[in-house]
Formats: sequence, C-alpha cells, structure tokens
Amino acid sequence: MRRVITTQEIPPGGDLRIPIGSIVTPAARDLARERGVRIQEVKPEELDGVAPAEKTIALGADHGGFEMKEHLKPLLVSLGFALRDVGIHEPKTADYPDIAHAVAELVASGKALQGMIVDGAGIGSAMVANKVPGIRAALCYDKASARNSREHNHANVLTLGGRFLTLSLAEEIVRTWLATPYGGGRHEARVDQIKQIEKRYRTWTPQS
Repeated sequence: MRRVITTQEIPPGGDLRIPIGSIVTPAARDLARERGVRIQEVKPEELDGVAPAEKTIALGADHGGFEMKEHLKPLLVSLGFALRDVGIHEPKTADYPDIAHAVAELVASGKALQGMIVDGAGIGSAMVANKVPGIRAALCYDKASARNSREHNHANVLTLGGRFLTLSLAEEIVRTWLATPYGGGRHEARVDQIKQIEKRYRTWTPQS
C-alpha cells in the first residue's frame, strides 16, 4: 500500500524523507513549499524512521492559539524534540475539542511522550484532554504552576491560553515544564489515586 503524506507530516523546516511512490496530497505540497521543506523520495531501507516517542511532543492549537503554537515550534525543535503537529496549520476557525483530543490520543497511545495544546484560554483543551484515560493535562499560567504540575502531579499534557499569555511568558512556562522532572516520593500516592479513579470509569482503549 502506498503511503499518503498529509499536512500533519510536514515538519516546521528542513527535509522530509518519504518512501518512493508515496502519495503527497496537494495541501501537503503547498505547506511544504510554504515552510521551505524539501521532500525527498528514498528507498524504504534508507528511511530514518519515526522519532522515538520519548523525543516527540504532540502539539496542537485552535484559532485562539495558532500564533502561539507557531511561535513555540522553533523553541521545541531547538530543545531537541520532534513534533507531531495535529493542526491547525493556518489561522482559521477550528474546534478546540477536536485538536485537544488528537493531541491527547497521541500521548495516551504512546506515540508521543508529552503533549502541548494552545487555545484562547487553555481551559477547554485541558477539560477535553483529561477525558482521555492516561492523560493528566494541566493548564499553566506561570513558571510556578508549570513546575508544580510536573513535580507534584506528573502532568503529561500542558495547555496554554494564547489570549492570556505573552509569547515570552509562554516560552518560560514551556521551558520550565519540560525541565521539571516528576518528584515522586510523597506525591506518588496521590498520582496513584488519580489513576485508580480513572480506572473505575475507563471504557476507552488507545488505538495502536
């Protein structure tokens, strides 16, 4: 079966290596041209493969967070992460539940270690993401809340309010969130309680 390359697989820049004979959608070609991405067809055995989940961040935004998402992408790449950008890819009206769900599924299924979602306030995306079993999404508004969500709550998805934060503050929050490890210890029992409550209501299994 020939692989279909969509806009979701177009990186922020650089080269995209795809198997010979792949189908690239017109929208994907347009986006690659816009981002200056060179698409190279290579033999399957020459592919670099997919970035490991531990180095992958799932990323998404609606129209209220599009500008901030695009601003943060170069920072994340500079920190050594591969990105799975689920959209949106242009500033047009979008429904945050669809975006937040897509990011949360990538994290819950193990295809990305962490996720980041930006909408107007960050509140709705956190609500949606936390409906997906295995997700602990935290809305963070400063460095202290970012640090606390990681150290105390073992958050694996960060949500941001694109209309409530400056770009520089968003950068500080992201850097702090990524640099803060889970504290474990006395926090372990409470995180386990979250997992047990979740297990009582779990009806969804992540798709492979």
